[in-house]
Amino acid sequence: MDLHFSDAQPTAAERRAVDALLGPPASSWDGAEERSERDGHVSFAGRAARERRHLLLPALHALQSAEGWISEGGLMYACRRLAVPPADAWGVATFYGMLSVTPRPRRVLHVCDDVACRTRGAGAVMDALDEALGPALPAGDEGAGAVGWTRSPCLGMCDHAPAALFVEAGEAPVERLAGNLTPDEAVRAVKDGVLPERSRAPIPQQGDPSLVLLRRMGVSDPTDLAAYEASGGYDALRKALEMGPAGVIGEVTASGLRGRGGAAFPTGRKWQAVADQPETERFVVCNADESEPGTFKDRVLLEGDPFALVESMTIAAFAVGAKQGYVYIRGEYPLAIERMQNAIAQARAKGWLGDDVGGAGFRFDIEVRKGAGAYICGEETALFNSIEGYRGEPRNKPPFPVEAGLFGKPTVVNNVETLANVPWIVLHGGAAFAAVGTDQSTGPKLFSICGAVERPGVYEVPFGTTLGDILDAAGAVDEARTAAVLLGGAAGVFVRGDERDIPLTFEGAGAAGATIGSGAIVVFDERTDMVDTVLRIAEFFRNESCGQCVPCRVGTVRQEEALVRLSNGPSRGARQADVQLLGEVGMAMKDASICGLGQTAYSAVESAMKHLGLFQEARP
Repeated sequence: MDLHFSDAQPTAAERRAVDALLGPPASSWDGAEERSERDGHVSFAGRAARERRHLLLPALHALQSAEGWISEGGLMYACRRLAVPPADAWGVATFYGMLSVTPRPRRVLHVCDDVACRTRGAGAVMDALDEALGPALPAGDEGAGAVGWTRSPCLGMCDHAPAALFVEAGEAPVERLAGNLTPDEAVRAVKDGVLPERSRAPIPQQGDPSLVLLRRMGVSDPTDLAAYEASGGYDALRKALEMGPAGVIGEVTASGLRGRGGAAFPTGRKWQAVADQPETERFVVCNADESEPGTFKDRVLLEGDPFALVESMTIAAFAVGAKQGYVYIRGEYPLAIERMQNAIAQARAKGWLGDDVGGAGFRFDIEVRKGAGAYICGEETALFNSIEGYRGEPRNKPPFPVEAGLFGKPTVVNNVETLANVPWIVLHGGAAFAAVGTDQSTGPKLFSICGAVERPGVYEVPFGTTLGDILDAAGAVDEARTAAVLLGGAAGVFVRGDERDIPLTFEGAGAAGATIGSGAIVVFDERTDMVDTVLRIAEFFRNESCGQCVPCRVGTVRQEEALVRLSNGPSRGARQADVQLLGEVGMAMKDASICGLGQTAYSAVESAMKHLGLFQEARP
């Protein structure tokens, strides 16, 4: 594709899609205007360009939804409307796995090929699709027909594995997650565009009034603000407005609430740091780019209790003095996106968002931003770059987001589960929250449990519950048949099936050489090919590395290559050389990578060799 302005024209559908997002153009886009732009008469660094650059990713989504891929004409049209250099836009469009700049079918089924779905029949689904429709679409497929299918990393539907994302472009684009998919249903979805109408299994604990985070699940209508208010919704915001910003931050600090996305940073300290900044323009960002294989707790909250997140973000904004918020939701969560957009619209109409929140003279509003298939965007600064219209690559720190975050302004960024705890803390007090769990790990915690269990799903338990207790609750196979448990997702560690006494706390997991991470627990029984599982994890990190820093870009490739050689049963000398290479590469990635992706890419591999004894056999 030519990376300069070209004479390529958008299709009518692409033009309508972009105009629906950006509004009609101020003037016709004739050849004279295009030549003027090519001659350099448009400033790409001016204030107007910066103010519209953040709409680039939504515009690319609009193009993709219109035709199933982003044509050169469509990209040029979006670039002219946004005053973005074509080379920049092309670099953004090619960064994301869900976007394509080469022809693809209008109807595509993205079949999860990650660790959890592999244990629940994804292989049979893909075999059926291969036999009925031919091989999976490769990246950048030029021979696209009317329909097709492709392999996908984890879709966050591990509790309903095997899962797939159905996407059909057009005037009325369709995106839908499907779970518990049979081979015949998958083939029918691609051929006929028909997905099974099947209700999802209920959340095991849903509606339990003693819970903090799951008590409204299955009880209160997630699409109706009145139902949310009837269940106690917005009582916390009313109280927060009476307490004042300092009072809210004081209770959150006293609660000991720590980040639930993996980093475990104290939430009150983060909020206070933003509130103390001299810069008056501040932002609140909810990180809902939940892409860790095996993790789906945030999806459950987004789909089942979206108004709670709107209220939580509003409380956070009041506490730190922010007037604008963003919810960045992974693109593979269409229902979550729909539910959040509906919740925001209803809250705005009722006066819970806007220029005068709750009649208190406080201004705050929220926008939903849709991700496009990049695990790295779960890293907070990569997420900022994505919202701003750039490639989702992490930034060097310092400065930290509390000083210079989104658009260079002080920013509070928390994940969905972290924020969802805030209303309860405001209503009941930080001390009551801190009384649950342990001194260092306070409150309840959500765990996503899947794999070889009878009752996969999200479980809310107090910090301090043991691994064995939660495995029993989920109906894991008996201890003798549990081959391994992956704690923390692909970035976590493997433990043996008999290590059931590990306390699920930040400090307890750390003492056991494990990690809580994002709260993912994937269970594997004796039928699982653990070598294949570890190879899939290595492949995942190699695919998801953004390539910005050498340790991760090169290290993830070398790691996968060494594991492939080891899986083929090399001689003893070659095995020892590759094991040593893995250790050296893993240490380099951990010490020198810019962000957590590279820093944790070796964790599961190392633990599989150390705790499970993988790759220890060799030819004499």
